[in-house]
Amino acid sequence: MLWIWLAIGWIGFVIFPWYQQEYGFWTLEWLFDGYPTYVDYAPAILQATLLEKYWLLPVGLFLLGPLLLARQGRAHPKYAQILIISGLGGLIWMVGQGFAIGISGWSYGWLESLFGPLDMRQYGLGYGALLMAASYLIILCTGLAAAGAMRGDVFVTSAIGTVVALVALFVFFPVARILGSAFVDIDGAVSGAAFARNFFDDSVWGLGCLAGGACGVAWNTAFLAILTAVSTTLLGLAFALVVTRTGFRYKKSLRVLTVLPIITPPFVIGLALILLFGRSGAATQFVSDLLGVEAGRWLYGLPGIWLAQTLSFTPISFLVLIGVVEGVSPSMEEASQTLRAGRWKTFVMVSLPLMRPGLANAFLLAFIESMADFGNPMVLGGNYEVLSTEIFFAIVGAQNDAGRAAVLALVLLFFTLSAFAAQRFWLGRKSYATVSGKAESGAHIGLNPALRRLVYCTAVPWGIFTVAVYGMIFYGSFVTRWGFDNTLTLDNYVDAFGIGWSEHGIVWTGAAWDSFWTTLNISAISAPLTAAVGLTTAYLLVRQNFRGKSAFEFGTMLSFAIPGTVIGVSYILAFNVPPFELTGTGVILVICFIFRNMPVGVRGGIAAMSQLDRSLDEASLTLGANSFTTFRRVILPLLRPAIVAALVYSFVRAITSVSAVIFLVSADHNMATSYIIGLVENGRYGVAIAYCCVLIVVMLAAILAVQGAIGKRKLRREDRIAPDRLTPDRVSPAGENLKEKHS
Repeated sequence: MLWIWLAIGWIGFVIFPWYQQEYGFWTLEWLFDGYPTYVDYAPAILQATLLEKYWLLPVGLFLLGPLLLARQGRAHPKYAQILIISGLGGLIWMVGQGFAIGISGWSYGWLESLFGPLDMRQYGLGYGALLMAASYLIILCTGLAAAGAMRGDVFVTSAIGTVVALVALFVFFPVARILGSAFVDIDGAVSGAAFARNFFDDSVWGLGCLAGGACGVAWNTAFLAILTAVSTTLLGLAFALVVTRTGFRYKKSLRVLTVLPIITPPFVIGLALILLFGRSGAATQFVSDLLGVEAGRWLYGLPGIWLAQTLSFTPISFLVLIGVVEGVSPSMEEASQTLRAGRWKTFVMVSLPLMRPGLANAFLLAFIESMADFGNPMVLGGNYEVLSTEIFFAIVGAQNDAGRAAVLALVLLFFTLSAFAAQRFWLGRKSYATVSGKAESGAHIGLNPALRRLVYCTAVPWGIFTVAVYGMIFYGSFVTRWGFDNTLTLDNYVDAFGIGWSEHGIVWTGAAWDSFWTTLNISAISAPLTAAVGLTTAYLLVRQNFRGKSAFEFGTMLSFAIPGTVIGVSYILAFNVPPFELTGTGVILVICFIFRNMPVGVRGGIAAMSQLDRSLDEASLTLGANSFTTFRRVILPLLRPAIVAALVYSFVRAITSVSAVIFLVSADHNMATSYIIGLVENGRYGVAIAYCCVLIVVMLAAILAVQGAIGKRKLRREDRIAPDRLTPDRVSPAGENLKEKHS
């Protein structure tokens, strides 16, 4: 295996272009445009010799070390040392020369003072550099394994090294660039005063609202996030209790409602609310005509954003809480009933405390989602400013102030990390485990009648309201011009997805086809890569023990704690200049989706892999298989549901993401969400909603098919609830009287 990677390194150095191609990462047009001697397409060996970029020579020289091992291999007394020096030295030199020399010569003034002006320049790294970096990384990991790391297991050592390198490059490096850019003024000079000016600006922390004015954008965002987190957590708990603890007939319909907002582009719900409650909305006009009052604009501002975010994020809270509510052991509830506690006291004193992890996670998720939400504030914000939109306008607006955007992103990051810390403090070190390896035949108790009526009165009207909102979404896609001309028409769909015929065959005449196919291609590429990275990381966390494991896990989960808005800004700052010139390409979109969605694959893989006995691995290793074969042929087949879940989630999130993507799209790689935002800004609501409806139908069909293939999880032999009609004395599924049993 070492020699394969050594050959890959030489191919990258001698054959492939060293710098990035102007035609894009996936094309081969460079083969027919002056390759290999043209300066833009020459491999590193020709760049160093013919084109006098001598600093590239050491990149290849580090590959000579492993060639000394050609004959003796592992028998060489310096095998591990040579590989470690070669791999580490090659990586350090590649990174050093990449950052030292940019598109205008020396990247740092002190280098120019030390060595004098440099006439040469270099651009972002390309195919050849990618292959050589991968080669050096595996050579380094092989040397570490030979030195005894991870008991000499090359696969495990290489997997850890690869994940660490990827997280460092695509998570820690961009975040570090944000930290640095916050201290740079608009002229590019380092200035602490610039940070202080942006950070302590009244527009960020002002408390004018206490005197009847406007609050700073930071307080606006935090207040909105807390409101949304509280409302979505309570609604999610109500839905979870209805589904798991009552005999409600339409449970399947409720589950479908939980899927819809997840596969809906973030700003679509905002558009639907405008169709209902805007000045020309159906509900607004009905009330105006009925009461004879003028239509108001109450929807634009805090009430509208809060309503839209609650609609958008309640299903996420429900999905988090339903597993926790189901996981509460019925035996504990039965024990409470046996000790003469009623249903209400049992719920408050036993069931609810055991749901604390779910409540904390649901609150945290909703808080972070609200903080990072861009679409709903963009559509419904009015004069209510939040951090996500302010960051966007700081980057793309007339001010073009990356320093201010970085400071606002740091404020956003501070809030989300504080929420993480508060959650960990609230949960503490207590154990909330109630599901053991032993099967249980008990059933959950029914709800107290008053509590049951409360959750019904909360969940059912909200479910009906959600149906009405989505009904308006689909109806609005067939209206000529909502509020002015409600004639039904297919023109919106024809404008977006029209198909024609010519002498050359099918012609995609609709304006949305380009962004639609781009979105599907980017999502299809990123989904399997996301699942692969996530599940490999889960395998390392569950099955391997190594120094720094906790820090390793934190690093893989950091991208989840960082809102998408911050990720987008950090990627612009980190990958807009050499050595990583990726902005405007499809590659940066794929990378963003991989590391934005990777934590879901990690957590899902950990949950699934924790249920697999280690004896399976040990049996495979005992029979002579190595770790890679065991992972590929034993572990992965048993993780099929987790693999499918990771694929579906990453695919859907790639299609519906907007907060990070809005900063990274380009004319050549325009995603569906950014295209729809453009339609909204131009007032073409009908076409925008039609586009969203197509996306919803496509993703809903895919998810329902996958859910049907996976089936429902069953934690115990009898997974049913006690009927609501039973009295508190008769809650056992077998019908026996617990009081008689107690006596």
